[in-house]
Amino acid sequence: MNDRQGGAALAGAFHADVVRPLLARAMPGLRYAAARLGSGSDVLGLDDAMSRDHDWGCRLTLLVDDPDAVPGIDRLLERDLPARYGGHPVRFPVTWDAADTHNVEVATVADFCRSRLGVDPTRPPAVADWLCLTGQAVLEVTAGPVFEDTTATLAPARATLRHYPPDIERYVLAAWWRRVSQWMPVVGRTARRGDETGSRLLGARVAEDLCRLAFALSRAWIPYAKWRGTAFARLDVAPSLEGPLAAAVSAARWEDREAALAEAAELLGALQRERGLPTPDSVVTPFWDRPFRTIDEAVWAGLLADVRDPEVAALPPGVGSVEQWADGVDVLTSGDRRAALRAAYRAWISPAAAPGRSRPGPQDATGRDR
Repeated sequence: MNDRQGGAALAGAFHADVVRPLLARAMPGLRYAAARLGSGSDVLGLDDAMSRDHDWGCRLTLLVDDPDAVPGIDRLLERDLPARYGGHPVRFPVTWDAADTHNVEVATVADFCRSRLGVDPTRPPAVADWLCLTGQAVLEVTAGPVFEDTTATLAPARATLRHYPPDIERYVLAAWWRRVSQWMPVVGRTARRGDETGSRLLGARVAEDLCRLAFALSRAWIPYAKWRGTAFARLDVAPSLEGPLAAAVSAARWEDREAALAEAAELLGALQRERGLPTPDSVVTPFWDRPFRTIDEAVWAGLLADVRDPEVAALPPGVGSVEQWADGVDVLTSGDRRAALRAAYRAWISPAAAPGRSRPGPQDATGRDR
Protein backbone atom coordinates (compact mmCIF):
# COMPACT_ATOMS: atom_id res chain seq x y z
CA MET A 1 0.00 0.00 0.00
CA ASN A 2 1.55 3.31 -1.10
CA ASP A 3 1.34 5.74 1.82
CA ARG A 4 0.45 8.54 -0.58
CA GLN A 5 -2.57 6.72 -2.01
CA GLY A 6 -6.06 7.71 -0.91
CA GLY A 7 -8.42 6.09 1.55
CA ALA A 8 -10.31 4.15 -1.11
CA ALA A 9 -7.10 2.48 -2.27
CA LEU A 10 -6.23 1.67 1.34
CA ALA A 11 -9.68 0.13 1.84
CA GLY A 12 -9.29 -2.01 -1.30
CA ALA A 13 -5.89 -3.29 -0.25
CA PHE A 14 -7.09 -3.92 3.33
CA HIS A 15 -9.94 -6.02 1.96
CA ALA A 16 -7.77 -7.97 -0.47
CA ASP A 17 -4.93 -8.71 1.96
CA VAL A 18 -6.75 -9.07 5.30
CA VAL A 19 -10.55 -9.18 5.25
CA ARG A 20 -11.17 -11.40 2.23
CA PRO A 21 -8.78 -14.18 3.39
CA LEU A 22 -10.26 -13.99 6.89
CA LEU A 23 -13.83 -14.38 5.63
CA ALA A 24 -12.82 -17.13 3.19
CA ARG A 25 -11.33 -19.19 6.03
CA ALA A 26 -14.02 -18.63 8.64
CA MET A 27 -17.13 -18.26 6.47
CA PRO A 28 -16.58 -19.98 3.13
CA GLY A 29 -19.40 -19.40 0.70
CA LEU A 30 -20.50 -16.14 2.37
CA ARG A 31 -22.16 -13.86 -0.16
CA TYR A 32 -21.15 -10.28 0.59
CA ALA A 33 -20.09 -6.96 -0.89
CA ALA A 34 -16.89 -5.19 0.14
CA ALA A 35 -16.74 -1.49 -0.65
CA ARG A 36 -15.69 1.94 0.62
CA LEU A 37 -19.05 3.65 1.07
CA GLY A 38 -20.59 6.05 3.58
CA SER A 39 -18.98 9.17 5.01
CA GLY A 40 -15.54 10.50 4.18
CA SER A 41 -13.97 12.49 1.37
CA ASP A 42 -12.25 9.34 0.12
CA VAL A 43 -15.65 7.92 -0.86
CA LEU A 44 -15.82 10.71 -3.44
CA GLY A 45 -12.15 10.25 -4.34
CA LEU A 46 -11.40 13.73 -3.01
CA ASP A 47 -9.33 13.04 0.12
CA ASP A 48 -5.87 14.52 0.56
CA ALA A 49 -3.21 14.80 3.25
CA MET A 50 -5.45 16.99 5.41
CA SER A 51 -8.15 14.31 5.37
CA ARG A 52 -5.97 12.19 7.64
CA ASP A 53 -6.35 14.48 10.65
CA HIS A 54 -9.48 12.61 11.79
CA ASP A 55 -11.40 9.36 11.16
CA TRP A 56 -8.40 8.00 9.26
CA GLY A 57 -7.33 4.39 9.11
CA CYS A 58 -8.50 1.10 7.68
CA ARG A 59 -12.17 1.68 6.93
CA LEU A 60 -14.31 -0.71 4.90
CA THR A 61 -17.98 -1.44 4.25
CA LEU A 62 -19.15 -5.07 4.31
CA LEU A 63 -22.74 -5.63 3.19
CA VAL A 64 -24.84 -8.79 3.06
CA ASP A 65 -28.40 -9.70 2.10
CA ASP A 66 -29.03 -11.92 5.15
CA PRO A 67 -29.47 -10.01 8.44
CA ASP A 68 -28.65 -13.14 10.44
CA ALA A 69 -25.10 -13.07 9.07
CA VAL A 70 -24.27 -9.61 10.44
CA PRO A 71 -23.56 -10.46 14.14
CA GLY A 72 -21.25 -13.35 13.28
CA ILE A 73 -19.20 -11.28 10.82
CA ASP A 74 -18.86 -8.49 13.35
CA ARG A 75 -17.66 -10.88 16.08
CA LEU A 76 -15.18 -12.50 13.71
CA LEU A 77 -13.68 -9.17 12.70
CA GLU A 78 -13.48 -7.90 16.26
CA ARG A 79 -11.67 -11.06 17.33
CA ASP A 80 -9.32 -11.71 14.40
CA LEU A 81 -8.45 -8.44 12.69
CA PRO A 82 -4.86 -7.29 13.30
CA ALA A 83 -4.02 -4.11 15.18
CA ARG A 84 -2.49 -2.45 12.11
CA TYR A 85 -2.24 -2.89 8.37
CA GLY A 86 0.27 -1.18 6.08
CA GLY A 87 1.29 1.15 8.87
CA HIS A 88 -2.30 2.28 9.46
CA PRO A 89 -4.49 1.58 12.51
CA VAL A 90 -7.26 -0.99 12.19
CA ARG A 91 -8.90 -0.12 15.51
CA PHE A 92 -9.32 3.59 16.22
CA PRO A 93 -11.95 6.04 17.52
CA VAL A 94 -13.92 8.19 15.08
CA THR A 95 -15.90 11.38 15.55
CA TRP A 96 -19.20 9.51 15.91
CA ASP A 97 -17.88 6.67 18.10
CA ALA A 98 -15.16 7.09 20.73
CA ALA A 99 -14.67 3.32 21.13
CA ASP A 100 -11.29 1.93 20.13
CA THR A 101 -12.69 -0.68 17.74
CA HIS A 102 -12.43 -1.69 14.10
CA ASN A 103 -14.12 0.46 11.49
CA VAL A 104 -15.36 -2.19 9.13
CA GLU A 105 -19.06 -1.35 8.94
CA VAL A 106 -21.12 -4.54 8.70
CA ALA A 107 -24.80 -4.36 7.75
CA THR A 108 -27.38 -5.60 5.32
CA VAL A 109 -27.61 -3.69 2.07
CA ALA A 110 -31.09 -2.47 3.01
CA ASP A 111 -30.07 -1.29 6.50
CA PHE A 112 -26.92 0.45 5.28
CA CYS A 113 -28.82 2.28 2.54
CA ARG A 114 -31.58 3.22 4.94
CA SER A 115 -29.04 4.67 7.38
CA ARG A 116 -27.71 6.97 4.66
CA LEU A 117 -30.82 7.70 2.64
CA GLY A 118 -33.69 7.38 5.10
CA VAL A 119 -35.33 4.98 2.61
CA ASP A 120 -34.68 1.44 1.37
CA PRO A 121 -33.77 1.47 -2.36
CA THR A 122 -33.90 -2.31 -2.56
CA ARG A 123 -37.65 -1.71 -2.93
CA PRO A 124 -39.14 0.78 -5.43
CA PRO A 125 -38.99 4.24 -3.78
CA ALA A 126 -42.22 6.26 -3.65
CA VAL A 127 -42.46 9.85 -4.89
CA ALA A 128 -42.00 11.24 -1.36
CA ASP A 129 -39.00 8.95 -0.83
CA TRP A 130 -37.22 10.35 -3.87
CA LEU A 131 -37.88 13.94 -2.83
CA CYS A 132 -36.44 13.38 0.66
CA LEU A 133 -33.07 12.30 -0.75
CA THR A 134 -30.07 14.60 -0.90
CA GLY A 135 -27.29 14.34 -3.43
CA GLN A 136 -24.67 13.76 -0.73
CA ALA A 137 -26.68 10.94 0.83
CA VAL A 138 -27.03 9.21 -2.54
CA LEU A 139 -23.33 9.63 -3.26
CA GLU A 140 -22.52 7.93 0.05
CA VAL A 141 -24.21 4.84 -1.40
CA THR A 142 -23.27 5.13 -5.09
CA ALA A 143 -19.98 7.03 -5.46
CA GLY A 144 -17.51 4.82 -3.62
CA PRO A 145 -15.68 1.85 -5.13
CA VAL A 146 -17.00 -1.71 -4.76
CA PHE A 147 -14.17 -4.23 -4.54
CA GLU A 148 -16.23 -7.41 -4.53
CA ASP A 149 -19.97 -8.06 -4.72
CA THR A 150 -21.85 -11.33 -4.65
CA THR A 151 -24.99 -9.91 -3.02
CA ALA A 152 -28.30 -9.86 -4.84
CA THR A 153 -29.25 -6.32 -3.80
CA LEU A 154 -26.35 -3.84 -3.78
CA ALA A 155 -25.85 -3.46 -7.54
CA PRO A 156 -29.61 -3.08 -8.26
CA ALA A 157 -29.94 -0.53 -5.44
CA ARG A 158 -27.07 1.54 -6.82
CA ALA A 159 -28.58 1.30 -10.31
CA THR A 160 -31.95 2.50 -8.98
CA LEU A 161 -30.26 5.54 -7.46
CA ARG A 162 -28.37 6.50 -10.61
CA HIS A 163 -30.76 9.39 -11.27
CA TYR A 164 -34.32 10.54 -10.66
CA PRO A 165 -37.22 8.92 -12.52
CA PRO A 166 -38.27 11.16 -15.46
CA ASP A 167 -41.31 12.83 -13.89
CA ILE A 168 -39.55 13.56 -10.61
CA GLU A 169 -36.57 14.89 -12.55
CA ARG A 170 -38.84 17.32 -14.42
CA TYR A 171 -40.41 18.43 -11.16
CA VAL A 172 -37.02 19.07 -9.51
CA LEU A 173 -35.67 20.90 -12.58
CA ALA A 174 -38.77 23.08 -12.65
CA ALA A 175 -38.22 23.98 -8.99
CA TRP A 176 -34.62 25.06 -9.66
CA TRP A 177 -35.72 27.30 -12.54
CA ARG A 178 -38.52 28.76 -10.43
CA ARG A 179 -36.10 29.54 -7.57
CA VAL A 180 -33.83 31.38 -10.00
CA SER A 181 -36.80 33.31 -11.40
CA GLN A 182 -37.78 34.50 -7.93
CA TRP A 183 -34.39 35.94 -6.95
CA MET A 184 -32.70 36.95 -10.19
CA PRO A 185 -34.58 40.25 -10.72
CA VAL A 186 -33.85 41.36 -7.16
CA VAL A 187 -30.10 41.49 -7.87
CA GLY A 188 -30.62 44.72 -9.80
CA ARG A 189 -33.47 46.01 -7.65
CA THR A 190 -31.38 46.01 -4.47
CA ALA A 191 -28.41 47.64 -6.18
CA ARG A 192 -30.62 50.39 -7.60
CA ARG A 193 -31.67 51.15 -4.02
CA GLY A 194 -28.03 51.51 -2.98
CA ASP A 195 -27.74 48.11 -1.32
CA GLU A 196 -24.64 46.85 -3.07
CA THR A 197 -23.88 44.22 -0.42
CA GLY A 198 -27.40 42.82 -0.68
CA SER A 199 -27.12 42.73 -4.46
CA ARG A 200 -23.85 40.80 -4.32
CA LEU A 201 -25.25 38.32 -1.84
CA LEU A 202 -28.31 37.74 -4.00
CA GLY A 203 -26.15 37.38 -7.10
CA ALA A 204 -24.12 34.68 -5.35
CA ARG A 205 -27.33 32.95 -4.26
CA VAL A 206 -28.66 32.82 -7.83
CA ALA A 207 -25.27 31.67 -9.12
CA GLU A 208 -25.29 28.81 -6.63
CA ASP A 209 -28.77 27.76 -7.74
CA LEU A 210 -27.63 27.80 -11.37
CA CYS A 211 -24.62 25.68 -10.40
CA ARG A 212 -26.93 23.17 -8.72
CA LEU A 213 -29.24 23.25 -11.73
CA ALA A 214 -26.20 22.33 -13.85
CA PHE A 215 -25.79 19.16 -11.76
CA ALA A 216 -29.46 18.30 -12.16
CA LEU A 217 -29.41 18.82 -15.94
CA SER A 218 -26.22 16.74 -16.12
CA ARG A 219 -27.99 13.96 -14.19
CA ALA A 220 -25.28 14.14 -11.52
CA TRP A 221 -25.95 14.15 -7.77
CA ILE A 222 -24.82 17.26 -5.88
CA PRO A 223 -22.27 16.66 -3.11
CA TYR A 224 -22.22 18.69 0.07
CA ALA A 225 -20.90 22.25 -0.14
CA LYS A 226 -17.27 21.49 0.73
CA TRP A 227 -16.80 19.57 -2.53
CA ARG A 228 -19.50 21.16 -4.70
CA GLY A 229 -17.19 23.40 -6.72
CA THR A 230 -14.66 20.60 -7.20
CA ALA A 231 -17.35 18.21 -8.43
CA PHE A 232 -18.90 20.95 -10.60
CA ALA A 233 -15.59 21.35 -12.45
CA ARG A 234 -15.94 17.73 -13.61
CA LEU A 235 -19.27 18.30 -15.36
CA ASP A 236 -19.21 18.50 -19.15
CA VAL A 237 -20.98 21.85 -19.02
CA ALA A 238 -18.54 23.37 -16.50
CA PRO A 239 -16.02 24.91 -18.94
CA SER A 240 -18.70 27.10 -20.52
CA LEU A 241 -20.37 27.96 -17.21
CA GLU A 242 -17.33 28.71 -15.05
CA GLY A 243 -16.78 32.18 -16.54
CA PRO A 244 -20.36 33.47 -16.20
CA LEU A 245 -20.76 32.07 -12.67
CA ALA A 246 -17.45 33.61 -11.58
CA ALA A 247 -18.53 36.96 -13.04
CA ALA A 248 -21.90 36.72 -11.30
CA VAL A 249 -20.21 36.68 -7.89
CA SER A 250 -17.32 39.06 -8.62
CA ALA A 251 -18.40 41.74 -11.12
CA ALA A 252 -18.32 45.29 -9.75
CA ARG A 253 -21.52 46.49 -11.46
CA TRP A 254 -24.93 44.91 -10.91
CA GLU A 255 -25.62 45.11 -14.63
CA ASP A 256 -22.59 42.87 -15.26
CA ARG A 257 -23.62 40.46 -12.53
CA GLU A 258 -27.12 40.18 -13.99
CA ALA A 259 -25.72 39.75 -17.52
CA ALA A 260 -23.50 36.92 -16.27
CA LEU A 261 -26.46 35.20 -14.60
CA ALA A 262 -28.48 35.57 -17.80
CA GLU A 263 -25.64 34.08 -19.85
CA ALA A 264 -25.38 31.11 -17.49
CA ALA A 265 -29.14 30.60 -17.60
CA GLU A 266 -29.16 30.56 -21.41
CA LEU A 267 -26.34 28.02 -21.46
CA LEU A 268 -28.35 25.79 -19.15
CA GLY A 269 -31.45 26.33 -21.27
CA ALA A 270 -29.46 25.09 -24.27
CA LEU A 271 -28.39 22.03 -22.30
CA GLN A 272 -32.00 21.35 -21.39
CA ARG A 273 -33.03 21.55 -25.05
CA GLU A 274 -30.19 19.19 -25.99
CA ARG A 275 -31.62 16.71 -23.53
CA GLY A 276 -34.93 16.81 -25.38
CA LEU A 277 -36.79 18.50 -22.54
CA PRO A 278 -39.32 21.25 -23.33
CA THR A 279 -37.55 24.61 -23.34
CA PRO A 280 -38.40 27.94 -25.02
CA ASP A 281 -35.91 29.44 -27.47
CA SER A 282 -34.79 31.89 -24.79
CA VAL A 283 -35.10 31.26 -21.07
CA VAL A 284 -34.44 34.84 -19.93
CA THR A 285 -37.13 37.50 -20.16
CA PRO A 286 -37.72 41.07 -18.87
CA PHE A 287 -39.16 41.36 -15.37
CA TRP A 288 -42.44 43.22 -15.80
CA ASP A 289 -41.60 46.62 -17.35
CA ARG A 290 -38.67 47.14 -15.00
CA PRO A 291 -35.00 47.25 -16.13
CA PHE A 292 -34.26 43.79 -14.75
CA ARG A 293 -34.35 40.26 -16.10
CA THR A 294 -35.67 36.95 -14.83
CA ILE A 295 -36.50 33.43 -16.05
CA ASP A 296 -39.48 33.00 -18.34
CA GLU A 297 -42.28 31.15 -16.55
CA ALA A 298 -42.62 28.99 -19.67
CA VAL A 299 -39.36 27.23 -18.70
CA TRP A 300 -40.66 25.60 -15.55
CA ALA A 301 -44.28 25.48 -16.72
CA GLY A 302 -43.27 23.45 -19.79
CA LEU A 303 -41.43 20.93 -17.64
CA LEU A 304 -44.41 20.50 -15.33
CA ALA A 305 -46.79 20.16 -18.26
CA ASP A 306 -44.79 17.07 -19.31
CA VAL A 307 -45.36 15.30 -15.96
CA ARG A 308 -47.69 12.31 -16.17
CA ASP A 309 -47.44 10.79 -12.68
CA PRO A 310 -50.55 12.08 -10.83
CA GLU A 311 -48.72 12.29 -7.48
CA VAL A 312 -45.89 14.35 -8.94
CA ALA A 313 -48.37 16.52 -10.85
CA ALA A 314 -50.25 17.21 -7.59
CA LEU A 315 -47.20 18.61 -5.79
CA PRO A 316 -46.82 22.39 -5.31
CA PRO A 317 -44.79 23.51 -8.33
CA GLY A 318 -42.04 25.44 -6.56
CA VAL A 319 -41.22 23.16 -3.63
CA GLY A 320 -38.97 20.58 -5.25
CA SER A 321 -36.79 18.17 -3.26
CA VAL A 322 -36.03 18.61 0.41
CA GLU A 323 -32.66 20.23 -0.26
CA GLN A 324 -34.42 22.87 -2.36
CA TRP A 325 -36.42 24.13 0.62
CA ALA A 326 -34.32 23.17 3.64
CA ASP A 327 -30.65 23.94 4.21
CA GLY A 328 -30.10 23.00 7.86
CA VAL A 329 -27.10 20.67 8.15
CA ASP A 330 -28.65 18.80 11.07
CA VAL A 331 -31.68 18.00 8.91
CA LEU A 332 -30.02 17.28 5.58
CA THR A 333 -27.35 14.99 7.05
CA SER A 334 -29.85 12.83 8.94
CA GLY A 335 -31.64 10.12 6.96
CA ASP A 336 -34.21 9.67 9.74
CA ARG A 337 -35.03 13.40 9.92
CA ARG A 338 -35.36 13.66 6.17
CA ALA A 339 -37.54 10.55 6.11
CA ALA A 340 -39.86 12.22 8.61
CA LEU A 341 -40.44 14.98 6.04
CA ARG A 342 -42.21 12.50 3.78
CA ALA A 343 -45.32 13.39 5.76
CA ALA A 344 -45.13 16.94 4.40
CA TYR A 345 -45.00 15.72 0.80
CA ARG A 346 -47.91 13.37 1.39
CA ALA A 347 -49.92 16.21 2.88
CA TRP A 348 -49.14 18.42 -0.11
CA ILE A 349 -50.05 15.67 -2.55
CA SER A 350 -53.38 14.64 -0.99
CA PRO A 351 -55.31 17.94 -0.95
CA ALA A 352 -53.77 19.12 -4.21
CA ALA A 353 -54.91 15.94 -5.94
CA ALA A 354 -58.53 16.44 -4.90
CA PRO A 355 -60.97 17.25 -7.76
CA GLY A 356 -61.33 20.93 -8.44
CA ARG A 357 -58.12 21.87 -6.69
CA SER A 358 -56.03 24.36 -8.69
CA ARG A 359 -52.43 25.35 -8.33
CA PRO A 360 -51.50 28.84 -7.13
CA GLY A 361 -50.43 31.33 -9.75
CA PRO A 362 -46.82 32.40 -10.24
CA GLN A 363 -45.42 34.72 -7.61
CA ASP A 364 -42.25 36.73 -7.18
CA ALA A 365 -39.95 36.40 -4.18
CA THR A 366 -42.14 38.69 -2.09
CA GLY A 367 -45.09 36.30 -2.43
CA ARG A 368 -47.10 38.76 -4.51
CA ASP A 369 -48.65 37.82 -7.84
CA ARG A 370 -46.47 39.11 -10.65
